[in-house]
Amino acid sequence: MRMNSIRSSRGTVVLLCVVGLLAVAGTASAFSVSAEGVPEETAVGSEVSVTYTIDDPFTGTSNQWTLRGRTELRDVSWTVTVLRAGSQVDQTTYGGQNFSRALDIDNNGDEVRVQLTGTAPEVTNYTYEPPQQYTVAELTRVSGNNEETFQNSTAHHYTKESREARQAIDSAQRAIDNAGGNQEAENLLESAVSSYENDNFENARNLAEDAESAAQQAEQSQQTTKTLLLAGGGLVALLVLLGVGYVLYTKSQGDDYSKL
Repeated sequence: MRMNSIRSSRGTVVLLCVVGLLAVAGTASAFSVSAEGVPEETAVGSEVSVTYTIDDPFTGTSNQWTLRGRTELRDVSWTVTVLRAGSQVDQTTYGGQNFSRALDIDNNGDEVRVQLTGTAPEVTNYTYEPPQQYTVAELTRVSGNNEETFQNSTAHHYTKESREARQAIDSAQRAIDNAGGNQEAENLLESAVSSYENDNFENARNLAEDAESAAQQAEQSQQTTKTLLLAGGGLVALLVLLGVGYVLYTKSQGDDYSKL
């Protein structure tokens, strides 16, 4: 019985090892994409350079499919490099905001690298929340009638004036939060946001600064009131203690006279 138990245990261990190796093998090779250099925000007109790497492009998908790219960057250049075991198989450069590249498992490699350069576009619609954004790159896999977007990178873009206005609005919001809210400041801030979204950044900045001042004054007033209340409470307590002390003193004096 013991020998059978040992053999059974060994068999279980071997089986688990095989399952583990199969699981590792299954997860080690799979269609995946990584990105380098994608910015969170960019100034309008600044240069952007990003790289996307597609590993195992034919694993878990069709043996033939089309890679499409789209961007809202300006003055665009796409360089698509196909590699096999680290060695370059093919490289093609495309211009324009869109490109399309057919891929085939028979003559393409195990890695596709997409390098994109361009300049951040102008803002057509300013929004405070959420912040206005543009598409850095959208990569789509097309197989027959099926289309799947597997990468979509976006970034916030701004001008010097819009950024200064946004920073002023953010600062005013923090001041209002610290004050625990103030109706006058909140109304001014709402107007500042409206001006921001209408591209009137100077007015937005001025209104935001007024909102911050109103919030700070409200907070100072609250602090002053709190200090006066605490001081008043302390004075009342002191007077009570003095009164109690006087009563006790008077009573002790009366007791002394009665003894005489």
